[in-house]
Amino acid sequence: MIKKIILFTKGIETLWFFSEQMGKTFELLGYEVFYFDQCKEYRSMSDLIGFCEPGVTAAISFNYDGCCGEDYFIDSEGVSFFDAREVVFINIVVDHPFYYHKFVPYLPKNYTQISIDREHEKYLKHFFPEIKRGPFMPLGGTSLWSKKTLPGWEDRPYDVVFAGNYNPPSIFEPAITRHGSEYAEFYYSIINDLIEHPWRSMDEVIIEHLNRDVEDVSEKGIKDAMPNMIFIDLYVRHYFRAEAVKAIADGGHKIYCFGSGWDSLKCAHPENIINGSVLDSLGCLQQISRSKISLNVMPWFKDGAHDRVFNSMLNGAVCLSDGSKYMDEILRDGKDYIKYDLAKLGELPEKITELLNDREKWESIAESGYARAAKGHTWADRARFLHSEILCKIQ
Repeated sequence: MIKKIILFTKGIETLWFFSEQMGKTFELLGYEVFYFDQCKEYRSMSDLIGFCEPGVTAAISFNYDGCCGEDYFIDSEGVSFFDAREVVFINIVVDHPFYYHKFVPYLPKNYTQISIDREHEKYLKHFFPEIKRGPFMPLGGTSLWSKKTLPGWEDRPYDVVFAGNYNPPSIFEPAITRHGSEYAEFYYSIINDLIEHPWRSMDEVIIEHLNRDVEDVSEKGIKDAMPNMIFIDLYVRHYFRAEAVKAIADGGHKIYCFGSGWDSLKCAHPENIINGSVLDSLGCLQQISRSKISLNVMPWFKDGAHDRVFNSMLNGAVCLSDGSKYMDEILRDGKDYIKYDLAKLGELPEKITELLNDREKWESIAESGYARAAKGHTWADRARFLHSEILCKIQ
């Protein structure tokens, strides 16, 4: 039976924030929690050795922290610390799995991978059937408020906010053109296909183009090629992020963008894009709490949900988001959030105008969204899910 949990901090700030939110609930559930400081790894390692108790300790990681080949977790004979100490290792993969092929050789023996999108789960099952998969678990959200203390309409000076960075397409040009014009043409054919058909999954489109355009490509060839095209995911992600913000700004609405790169976005009405500072997770939640509408552009999650969705709802803003199969199952368009279509971004200004002109409707959606997210989509809920679905079942 698991009694102790290791969580990882001081790495990627967002993931560190997720870990700390779950850690609070694990402690309430009776677990002893150790936070491994990745900025003070050797000092933390000394303390971790004393903390680990073979057979009753589990590590819960995001994006391969602790199992990506860090030298302080592997001894001179190549044995993982977590194997030597009989630690159960649970890794929650927040991005598409094709970002992380290179880490597979370092996985501990008692390892389980959690997918936050069911398309990612299919990819893992197809290309890495040897990896033990846990139950699907979407990302969670964090609220700074109780239902009674949520800021109301008058306390929200921003009409629309977006929390996230922007990278212009030019950043990806070196990756696209690095092998010459023929490869660049191939990559752009995939990018253009995704832009023209934004409802399709990333894997489906890439694999279709590989089978069609690469002569005698094998299954192994496809698997090996996938990690070399992560820039395609980044390109289309930022393309649609920019197009959504541009549609809102050029449609006459001011949008407050908290993150880097927005000063490089070219549009007809740049005066409507208000550049905020680059913020940590807590800062983003605070700014969402000052907004009536919080824009989300999914990072190509077609069968999952981004934490921005639940963060928006849990902090009293109406979430304006493109959809997914999973979101269609758990949320009601026009009741819990406002859904838009990536293929019809021109409709965004009208949706915003309609909502801002109907305070009663805004209050109804904000209230319903908060209630629905608070009922089952917080990081506390995700910690309880891991407790009941995995940790309690380990003997």
